[in-house]
Amino acid sequence: MRHVVLHAIVDGLEPDAVYRRISDFRRYPEFTDTVREVRVDAPLSDGTLVSEWTVVFRGGLMCWRERDTLSPETYSLTFEQLSGDFQTFEGSWSCQPRGGGTLVVFTASFDLGIPTLAEILDPVAESTLRANIARILAGLVGAEVIDECAAAAHG
Repeated sequence: MRHVVLHAIVDGLEPDAVYRRISDFRRYPEFTDTVREVRVDAPLSDGTLVSEWTVVFRGGLMCWRERDTLSPETYSLTFEQLSGDFQTFEGSWSCQPRGGGTLVVFTASFDLGIPTLAEILDPVAESTLRANIARILAGLVGAEVIDECAAAAHG
């Protein structure tokens, strides 16, 4: 399983404003050409959402359906793929006050589910995921990535 962590700074916007934009998935295609389409179902009885994503990924499209758990009181959310092109895809977003703006932390763990090609495909997928998230953040809130961390773990 691959793990990605991205830190970005948004100047001049408070965490609640940044969180509102990040959690408004339907609007992602308006702000970045990386995300082609996002459909969001009505909230489930437990308050979670189910969203369907179509995202540009290395010249092709990746599609998946995920469960999103929003936590507006802490300006954070988690997601977990229910079905789609990854074998496993899960992670989180959080927004924290920093200076006169907001620190955004994105984390994700993924497995493409192709063990024989993992050594070749996983680093490419990891790099593409980091670049896509950076483009999404730039489009949504004008964020600048300040730190990217990646670690491979097998398990």
